[in-house]
Amino acid sequence: MNKKTKRKTVLKWVLAAVLIAAAVLGLRFVSQRRQLAELQAKDVYTMVHPEKQNIIKSLTASGALQPADSYYVIGLVEGEVLSCTFEEGDIVEKDSILYEIDSSNVSGSMERADISLDQAVRSYNDLTDSLIIKADSDGQIISLDAEVGDKVTQGQVLGTIRDSRELTLKVPFVSEDARGFSVGQTAEVVLDSSFETLYGTVSAVSAADIQGAGNTITRTVTVKLTNPGALNEGQTASAFINGIGCASSGTLSFGTSSVIMAKMSGEVIGISAAEGAYVKKDQKILTLGGEDIEKTLKNASDNVRLSQISKDSTQDALDNYTIKSPIYGTIVDKSYKTGDKLSAGKSMCTIYDLSYLEIILNVDELDILQIAVGQPVTIAADAVEGEEYKGIVTKVSVAGTTYNGATTYPVTIRIDEFEKLLPGMNADATVIVAQADGVMAIPNGAVSRGNLVLVTADSPSAKNAVEGTNAPEGYVYVEVTTGISNDDFVEITSGLSEDDTIAYIPNERNVSNDLMSMFGRNQGIDFQTYPGGM
Repeated sequence: MNKKTKRKTVLKWVLAAVLIAAAVLGLRFVSQRRQLAELQAKDVYTMVHPEKQNIIKSLTASGALQPADSYYVIGLVEGEVLSCTFEEGDIVEKDSILYEIDSSNVSGSMERADISLDQAVRSYNDLTDSLIIKADSDGQIISLDAEVGDKVTQGQVLGTIRDSRELTLKVPFVSEDARGFSVGQTAEVVLDSSFETLYGTVSAVSAADIQGAGNTITRTVTVKLTNPGALNEGQTASAFINGIGCASSGTLSFGTSSVIMAKMSGEVIGISAAEGAYVKKDQKILTLGGEDIEKTLKNASDNVRLSQISKDSTQDALDNYTIKSPIYGTIVDKSYKTGDKLSAGKSMCTIYDLSYLEIILNVDELDILQIAVGQPVTIAADAVEGEEYKGIVTKVSVAGTTYNGATTYPVTIRIDEFEKLLPGMNADATVIVAQADGVMAIPNGAVSRGNLVLVTADSPSAKNAVEGTNAPEGYVYVEVTTGISNDDFVEITSGLSEDDTIAYIPNERNVSNDLMSMFGRNQGIDFQTYPGGM
């Protein structure tokens, strides 16, 4: 046999020896792991059955209690406190008067501001009224000497209005006869030119005696009558009342007449009633406008606005001398009383709204997504030992604060029934982030990595054993689906039944890591890869 053949033969024997040794060691390793598993099952495992439980998951944080609202009343003026009728501990209504400060130094300014505003408003109103030319009386527009686009001046007569439907006759009667006449009596009117008789009504009887021709003493009687349509001013007529004739004839005149006059200079921009039309008193006839008038109106409007701003500013300054409560609440301190001299910028009193309390928690970024408005909260304070109070999450802020690489978010809790709790007390708030009632649950430590649970081989769910998990003899691993969990229990939504027997190692009965590591080294076992961990 040559050297080359001998070398190949030796290598074959060496390789065979290595493979045999590896097989022996592998069998020994499996045997030792099973021995360890059996040791755990016998001496370390705790056996439990899944049970119906109420699982509550919560987060706890601390903070200081605060009132629902607070306000520090600051004096904005200087002066003597004229009145102050409240004491510490009193409950005050919103807008109730707390202090009255001497305001004599600004009262005159308010009166001047009122006068200035009234003058500005009157000036503006007079100006706008002047732009509209109205009828001064009822009647017919006899003439109208204006067209759109015409320029007019203040005081210019633009037309005439006359009421020709009614005539007036003033005639003298003997004083002794006139004393027996009364307003409303019927009077006969006879036209001197045609002797036509018309009927009218006595509208006035003068009380003054007048000496007439032949030393006759007379009084003037006024008669009104309707124009039948053909009568004009200037015609003469006589009157008879109770069959008694007048002392002399009088002249007929129309009942009313007036002129259409421009009250300011400007341009005619609108005509609302044409010549010949009948109009009522105060009815619009013409409208004036133009650039000059627009400027004048703008100035007048600005004066009103500036006067109003001045008055408002003065009123605001005056209001500062009457100090009202900005909120409903309880007076917790009082710094000034009646007769004291107030300095501007000084705190006068503090008001707390104690209708409820609040506590603001700074919740870590890892937990904030579990917090939501409406979640119930349990409150406890060391200052009120043994008492628990109920609260509710009212606000979860999205504005976080970062410090040393960690971010927290403020969460506001409201406490409506707080009894012995007071603002300023430190309290612990436990927020219930999830709750499941009457669900199947097992101890938290019974669920290992990969959602595996160790059950006895005779458990109903053992038929669903996961292969390749190296469970101790007499046990199998099954896969479960979990729900909510807390520090003690986890909800099982599928994978187990109430008749299953669970094997696990409670935290308080864990075998010493040093002991297990030593055992592992002696036996050649790495516990980091062992299902369920140690």
